[in-house]
Amino acid sequence: MASNPSVPAAATQEQSPVALVDFQIETASDDSGEDEGKSHAGSAEEGSTPLENSFRSQLSGSALGVEFSPPPSSDTVSLDGLIATALASHPSIAAARQRVAAAQHRIPQATSLDDPMLGNTFWPIRDQALQTAGGRVGHQFSLTQNVPWPKKLNARGTVATREVQVQMAEIAKQEIEITEAVRLAYYELWLADELIGIVEDNRELVDDLITVSEARYKTGGSQQDVLRAELEGDRLAEQLIVLRRQREQARADLGALVRMPLEYMPTAVDALNVDEAVPQLELLVAQAEQCNPTLRGLAAEIARDRAKETLACLQRYPNFQLGLGYAIISDDEDVLSPVANGHDNINFSVGVTLPIWRDKLNAGVSEAAHTRSSAVLRREAERDRLRGKLRRQVAAAYAAIEQLDLFRERLIPRTEQTLEITTADYQGNKADFIDLVATYRELLSLQVNVARTEATLASTLAQIERTVGCQ
Repeated sequence: MASNPSVPAAATQEQSPVALVDFQIETASDDSGEDEGKSHAGSAEEGSTPLENSFRSQLSGSALGVEFSPPPSSDTVSLDGLIATALASHPSIAAARQRVAAAQHRIPQATSLDDPMLGNTFWPIRDQALQTAGGRVGHQFSLTQNVPWPKKLNARGTVATREVQVQMAEIAKQEIEITEAVRLAYYELWLADELIGIVEDNRELVDDLITVSEARYKTGGSQQDVLRAELEGDRLAEQLIVLRRQREQARADLGALVRMPLEYMPTAVDALNVDEAVPQLELLVAQAEQCNPTLRGLAAEIARDRAKETLACLQRYPNFQLGLGYAIISDDEDVLSPVANGHDNINFSVGVTLPIWRDKLNAGVSEAAHTRSSAVLRREAERDRLRGKLRRQVAAAYAAIEQLDLFRERLIPRTEQTLEITTADYQGNKADFIDLVATYRELLSLQVNVARTEATLASTLAQIERTVGCQ
């Protein structure tokens, strides 16, 4: 019953931030090479005093429903509460929100006119000052304002608004990624707790198995059975060490996601509730096209690039410069004009740019068009990638569902029946101890596989939820 737990396995997604505990059990038919196999077999065999009754009590509880008391220092947590905490406090989400705020502040900058220009021309040397018929000019003030073609400001504002939508899609992307990470870490913790519960339940069976084998030894049985039963207990102790380490690793991952202190000791309490899961590929694809944050971000990029293309076309139209001038005229004794009256002058000016460099303007329009086409093609590529990804994930989910049905409806009931028969035969000296161990290991392996497959299915459903993107 080689129980060889190794940390990651269940999640089929390559960028998954967490991996589910892998707890493998191999059935060995001989004494050698059963090191890790005996760890679980022994735990199964411990149930006997009488042996058959203990085995039946073990079989009465499903491996998925094992109840065990968490350590006194642990904090029982719900999945929804952890997700809410992570979404409210994770720095990557906060950073995305800050980028949205920054993009929103670019809108008034893009839709505002340039600062006006105030100028003053003056002649400090009186005998060299500009002279007019009205008198000597002391100061000449000017106020000018550049005004773009009327539609250009609106186009610039549209570009800035679309950029806000791009950044908002990044918030949704970060939120769905953090949600998936919390789910996977929670499922890893759940599986570690579940496997620890299975192993701890089997320790009593190992004790009973040792008692039965010792009784057989006193009546002429083999001492090897006693040693093998004791070895099974040692293997269970070894597996508990490994599983507890994996539980601490899962707690560390979960604590980091929700930004809890180092002494945070969460314990999973929610059932996975995957029995009713029936993913429908066509519906999921349709939802992904509407909800997926990456597709939404690319759609916003396309709209932004269209606005940029419109703005590039508007560069072919001129901009204006409007000005107001005011000259202070003096008619004191230094003036040359005999008719000087000292009346100040007011003037207005109008200027216009000349967009005559057509190569530059056409290149700007072409650049914007190619950028928009690139975004459209990237969206098509992303849509195709999501369809293929959903197809793989749905296939994996259905495979896990079929495995669970096979384990629960056929393999486990038949193995339980075989174990009862083997137990009775062993007590009646009709079966070898190794046959009993092998049958128990097979049952324990199936129980572990049920827990692991259920966690794998939950992980796959979490990845499907991330791919679809609907919250």
